[in-house]
Amino acid sequence: MDRGVAFAAAVAGAVLTWLNVADVLSRGLKVLLTEGIKVEVLDAVAIGLPALRGEFATANFARFLLELGGWIEASTARRSDTLLEKLLHAEPEQVWIESTTDGRTIEVPYRTLKGGEWVVVGTGRLIPVDGVVVSGTATVNQASVTGESLPIPKTQGDPVLSGTVVHEGHLVILAERIGAATTMARISRTIRESLDRPAQMQCQSRQMADRRVMITVLSGIMVFALTRDWRRLESVFLVDYACAVKFGTPIALKAAMYRAARMGCLVKGGQAIENLAHVDTVIFDKTGTLTTNTLDVSDIVCLTPAMTEEDLLALVASLAEHTTHPIAAAVVALARRRHLAHITHEEVDFIIGHGVASQVEGRRIRIGSRHYLEEDERISFAVGSERIARLQDEGKALMFISADGAPLGIIALRDRVWGEAAATLKRLRQAGMNTLLMITGDTRAKAEAMGTALGLDGVFCEKQPEDKARIVESLKAEGRRVAFIGDGINDGPALAAADVGIAMPQAADIARATADIVLMDDRLEAVADIQALAQETLTLIRSNFQASVGINTGIMAGAAQGFLPPPVTAMLHNGTTIGILWRRHGGHPIPRPGLLPAPRKKKPRIIKAKAIPKKPPMTTSLKK
Repeated sequence: MDRGVAFAAAVAGAVLTWLNVADVLSRGLKVLLTEGIKVEVLDAVAIGLPALRGEFATANFARFLLELGGWIEASTARRSDTLLEKLLHAEPEQVWIESTTDGRTIEVPYRTLKGGEWVVVGTGRLIPVDGVVVSGTATVNQASVTGESLPIPKTQGDPVLSGTVVHEGHLVILAERIGAATTMARISRTIRESLDRPAQMQCQSRQMADRRVMITVLSGIMVFALTRDWRRLESVFLVDYACAVKFGTPIALKAAMYRAARMGCLVKGGQAIENLAHVDTVIFDKTGTLTTNTLDVSDIVCLTPAMTEEDLLALVASLAEHTTHPIAAAVVALARRRHLAHITHEEVDFIIGHGVASQVEGRRIRIGSRHYLEEDERISFAVGSERIARLQDEGKALMFISADGAPLGIIALRDRVWGEAAATLKRLRQAGMNTLLMITGDTRAKAEAMGTALGLDGVFCEKQPEDKARIVESLKAEGRRVAFIGDGINDGPALAAADVGIAMPQAADIARATADIVLMDDRLEAVADIQALAQETLTLIRSNFQASVGINTGIMAGAAQGFLPPPVTAMLHNGTTIGILWRRHGGHPIPRPGLLPAPRKKKPRIIKAKAIPKKPPMTTSLKK
């Protein structure tokens, strides 16, 4: 009876063991026949050999350790595909259209919209089509698509893009491209193609593991040839020099991801850490990345001796506080900081896309764009032409002010750059990222001014959404390792095309879904922090591997001489690896500015950023 139970238990153990290891064996055989001797082959031999000899406990134990390493690695995989799919198919459910026959406005489902229909879009509404303005006047916020920081005036005949938002006003738009043909749909397709593109390089850790498989295989063959001892052969095959990589690397990367989260950076996979450590070129999208999406008053120019700077600022702020335009908000904010008194005025007239006007102490005051005052109202600002030209060359936005048809003054504004931008760029250079570039939809003058102020190597100006991804691909084709940092819907294709895509905290949903790394705090310097962490992690992986090689060589020597049976060899080999990782990762401090070792300084190299193929060159090389 006892013999029967023992026999049944033995048979059950054998069946369960072979079922447990079958997939490892089949995978190893397939890799051997198609790719040669790789890690999978050694795994199959190390597990299959004791199973063939009836040492089922050893086989199952080795299988357990292998699965544990695979589970840890899988837990760091990217999990944003579902979110991305939802975002790529996001469409408005309903749109308003105006009948071309009787002028009635009706609401219809977006999916029934046809090319040639007139779409009505009011203040705060998303423009759902690409087309041309038929009637109406408005300012349109295009930051999500073109990156322009200021709302752009749109009137009859002007083109508009899907995905942009009417800031103020009302437009009737002739729908030229709808559905899959719109700008937003094209951006979505580019993102999808970039994500589906297979990786061009194998993971560095995988290559390190495969190169060392032959050490174990040849050692085992040699030991068996000399001793004819199957137990020694099993023990040697259980000493996998690649184990520190295939098991240790996921742990190191997971630890790095945890530390990154505590630093305010969400990393979507271990591959992002590895890629970031090798980056040598960083491309910043300007709006919302190097700048804060707000403006600061930089110059107040009085064109009449009777007006002081504070008088002009108080006058403009008193009228501008009635509008939500970003330029007006910056002027009002400065006046409040200086505690200037409000100036009484009559009702304010709003000229959509141009400016405002009102009566102040019997004078007609007009504030707005140069086009509005000079071309529409015929007010000449020739008296300040030299100063105007200089301010425009510096890339500043200008507000013109007149009184009773005569020029009164000019207020210049510039994008507010993140306070830590210069320090962040310096740290990136010191870490080996010696090519720092910027892409923007701004004019050449404005882009050059910011590039020079920040010491960038080059700027790409007046670019469209699809240009960004082409620039990234062009630099990668030159052999560069590229990181792209952005926050807009239009940045999605470039974030996906880059070796590492980094999204800012307030980034659009598509940008956040596409990026490999998402900053969770409004702190640009986190880019330098996460890059330092990536380099440190890669150094740690290499040092762990070297330590493991030394210890495992000793274990192999013991196994080859017959001192260590297979179970003991497996326990020592894997236990030593885990012990090394625990000692190196346990309680490791989080890097912070000033606590990391100072990187070796490198002299910044000036490059001429290349033009986009089949596009007019609008790239500037900045000389320090």
